[in-house]
Amino acid sequence: MSTLTPDGSQDPRQPVVPEDDGPILEVENLNVSFFVDGEWFPAAIDVSYHVDAGEVLAIVGESGSGKTQSSMSLLGLLPVNGRSTGSAKLKGKELVGLKGAALRRVRGREIAVIFQEPMTAMNPVYTIGFQIVETIRSHFDMSPKDARARAIELLTMVEIPEPERRFDAFPHQLSGGQRQRAMIAQALACEPQLLVADEPTTALDVTVQGEILKLMRDLRERVNAGVVLITHDMGVVADMADRIVVMQHGRIVESGTADQIFNHAQHPYTQQLLESVPHFGTASVAEGEERTARDRAALEAETRAPILVAENLVLEYPKRGNQPVFRAVDDVSLRIGRGEVVGLVGESGSGKTTIGRAAMGLLPVAGGTLEVAGVQMQTAKPKDLRPLRDRVGIVFQDPGSSLNPRLPIGESIGEPLYLHRKMRGKELSTEIEKLLDSVHLQRGFRNRYPHELSGGQRQRVGIARALALQPDLLVADEPTSALDVSVQAKVLDLFQELQREQGFACLFISHDLGVVEILASRIAVMYMGKIVELGDTDSIVHRPQHEYTQRLVSAVPVPDPAEQRRRREARDALIAQAGVS
Repeated sequence: MSTLTPDGSQDPRQPVVPEDDGPILEVENLNVSFFVDGEWFPAAIDVSYHVDAGEVLAIVGESGSGKTQSSMSLLGLLPVNGRSTGSAKLKGKELVGLKGAALRRVRGREIAVIFQEPMTAMNPVYTIGFQIVETIRSHFDMSPKDARARAIELLTMVEIPEPERRFDAFPHQLSGGQRQRAMIAQALACEPQLLVADEPTTALDVTVQGEILKLMRDLRERVNAGVVLITHDMGVVADMADRIVVMQHGRIVESGTADQIFNHAQHPYTQQLLESVPHFGTASVAEGEERTARDRAALEAETRAPILVAENLVLEYPKRGNQPVFRAVDDVSLRIGRGEVVGLVGESGSGKTTIGRAAMGLLPVAGGTLEVAGVQMQTAKPKDLRPLRDRVGIVFQDPGSSLNPRLPIGESIGEPLYLHRKMRGKELSTEIEKLLDSVHLQRGFRNRYPHELSGGQRQRVGIARALALQPDLLVADEPTSALDVSVQAKVLDLFQELQREQGFACLFISHDLGVVEILASRIAVMYMGKIVELGDTDSIVHRPQHEYTQRLVSAVPVPDPAEQRRRREARDALIAQAGVS
């Protein structure tokens, strides 16, 4: 079939298929380093691998292992103080050292990238539709009308709601998951030969994650494209990868097929990485088995007065310009006992974070009732909310943007104590050091700035800051979504330890059911602004009743290639039976 339009230009709907099945990408002795304070510091050392046509190569490792920077160097996307040496050939074309127009022709058309943080990767002053159209028209001779139709088709393909309206939305007007989908639509626009996916599903709930992974599989099969998948989610690796490369401290320590790595790992670091992965369905107990200590504590919590009670709660975002009033939460009833951890799960845009914001007094109550720590939120005045800040803390999803970049982390942690407890001098300094100890950070870190810490360390600072006032209720909004598995395991252990010591209640908002299963005694499932199922963790995980909950549970990837293949086939059958695309 011809891939050209009548005028001789390339038709984007008919991608260029590689002429043979040889390696699409060949990387040999690739080195990446950064010039800091007069010295070159290595980020990737003698990295060698290849990606065949139609193959998915997963690169895994903890933060700072060099997996992202080695991949970004392929497209000349290193910072100004970075350099790369060695060889990286795309179908025989050398990429290292490529510059100017030659590099621009490769970017987007032959190699595309799904970036980890779409908010920083996308231009905030242009609509997402404009940015997708720009990508298409940069490489193909298409009219604005045809490019717009193609962009809307792509937004529909990645399941963004109301794609025609979202075409004219700016990045900040979309949820985190919707921004990620827009980024994926832009990357798939030209159907490239090689797709570099850097944590492509970090911000996505499991149902959308399943659809996005299906899209990537379809791209691989349709155009015989190669995929480099950079991720810390070993369930995604089990679902997608043909081969796996494990990196530590900038070097490849082990590589092999998915079966070899998951079932016969040789290197101690690989074994440690796999041991850190939560295995969905194993943290809760099946029917008839003895209840866990976590669940017994939840039963005790039911006998105490609740810390949060929502009855027929309605939350709305006000009319803005030509955008009508949007009802984000509709008729929700929820109760959290003192000392209890309740998980709130659901897809992007279902209203999870909105409930958390309302519990903090950051969003007015439009209907029903919401009582938090004895304060009626629907009638509360600003002066009523100030004492509430003592009793409710919040851990934000992105600690990097929630911490003041101009303050050392010691000052950020001590700020609540300074404002609410009027602590000063040595007393404040001592308390800051205790909080650093509690989250297992060195006391010397108090003088570091947020950008000098890793993602896991910043998240611990966020937890310490939220717990500084020893709140009765903690709202944790996706606190582990951006962490690699080894750091996530440490943060989860830390969270459980602090929860046992301080006894705070927690509304744990997450799209990761594996994490929620470990922490929560009860789970509330949200869909389109409503709670469609609420029950103890065991029931939700092993015996889901609602159709949406069944799809949600079936979509959770597990770190076992054979088991994941069975789960995917069962999920596809479930979706086909329900008539859901």
